Amino acid sequence: MLSDAQRTQFENEGYLVVEDLIDAATLAAIKAEYAQAMDAMYDAWHADNLVPAPTPDMGFFDKLDIAVKAGIEWYQPLDISLPHADITQATPMHIGPAVFQMATHPGILDVVENLLGPELTSNPIQHVRIKPPERQVSADEDRAHIISTDWHQDRGVTLESADQTEMITVWLAITDATVENGCLQVKPGMRDEMIPHCTLRQTGITETHLPKGAAVPTPVRAGGAVIFHPLTPHASLSNHSDGYRWSFDLRYNVTGQSTGREQFPSFVARSRVQPEAELKDWRAWKTMWEETRYTLAHTTHIPQHRWPSDGPYCA
Repeated sequence: MLSDAQRTQFENEGYLVVEDLIDAATLAAIKAEYAQAMDAMYDAWHADNLVPAPTPDMGFFDKLDIAVKAGIEWYQPLDISLPHADITQATPMHIGPAVFQMATHPGILDVVENLLGPELTSNPIQHVRIKPPERQVSADEDRAHIISTDWHQDRGVTLESADQTEMITVWLAITDATVENGCLQVKPGMRDEMIPHCTLRQTGITETHLPKGAAVPTPVRAGGAVIFHPLTPHASLSNHSDGYRWSFDLRYNVTGQSTGREQFPSFVARSRVQPEAELKDWRAWKTMWEETRYTLAHTTHIPQHRWPSDGPYCA
């Protein structure tokens, strides 16, 4: 539960750092689930002669580091959403019991309920972010999930249908997020309108339109989170450390309101009025995503963003 001081900070500044939001057991389950996924991926890469044989002492980050340095596509199979385009029936993604336990964790939902009320939907605009040291990343890599993220508002990366949606982002740290390894930074001060965005390297706010004032870094320990309003400008710093920085973007909105990405599946995460509507089975969530993938692979592309690369706000 949030204190009055925390709620006041969120209302005035548009963000909040909350430590120890999820428990150690949930963190451990996430890491174990991803280690198992990485083991399977690495074995497949080795079978294709892309990486050396694994050794018993190699862990998740050891194998990931080899893949990064070898230029192997590793990100999408670990993400918890589909990509913005070129979706096929074979497009990989990761939905498992530990990820579902994280997305429906009572500690997270309690905080979001304090800010949005008791009827909460898990919004499908969600991602894993496992960021290597940026000096190791290929120069042509532009995905915000892998390199430093440009300034943006989360409402700016939804479609217009969600412009009135009451939404909260929970940026959950799985490893400690520090200034050195690329934690989030925000521009505090609650805003009531969208800032123009532009799609160039990423979908973001150009310097011309970026709010004045100092950026505030938001370091947070593993298990804690940065909570922010969809109109709060934020970005990530570059990872200048020798290790990987791991987090998840989780979003929640008031049930019945637009998610801003209706082509992707959402579900009721909490309902005080109709608790039987809450999704409890991670397999059902996985099936929802698999059915969505099949549908989108056989239909005309549906844009995920509203901003063109040649728009008036790109100057």
